[in-house]
Amino acid sequence: MDTKKELVVPRIENGTVIDHIPTTAVYQVLRILGLEQYPDEVLIGNNLNSQKFGRKGIIKIKNKHFTKDDTDKIALVAPYATIIDIENYDVINKVEAEIPDHINNIIKCMNPKCITNFEQIPTQFDVVDKENLKLRCHYCEKFTTKDAMKFTE
Repeated sequence: MDTKKELVVPRIENGTVIDHIPTTAVYQVLRILGLEQYPDEVLIGNNLNSQKFGRKGIIKIKNKHFTKDDTDKIALVAPYATIIDIENYDVINKVEAEIPDHINNIIKCMNPKCITNFEQIPTQFDVVDKENLKLRCHYCEKFTTKDAMKFTE
């Protein structure tokens, strides 16, 4: 008798599911969204089987919905993620993460001489390469890549 054992993760009544996260980005998504200290349920799955990607991560956050800035952050580290809003156990909105053309006040400029690093000016970046994630600062015009990217707090 061959019985398969599966981990059953309960559905959430209200909140957000972030699915199709690259396995290497799951904990980065948690950090940039500030979920390490979130007081309600946060369910994390990593290295799960995925027909689409081979392996994937998933995060379920109870009673939490995200802003546009939050979904932009997710897109920067998990560009193929799916963000699913749940209310009363029903999917009310489902969107694919999409890297925006412009990023405001989310990323720090890597140029120590940039005005945004010593004045109270929000950062602004233009996305010049979405595939390889290359950003150009609006003020100093220096480039930042995915590997050097630091999020504002």
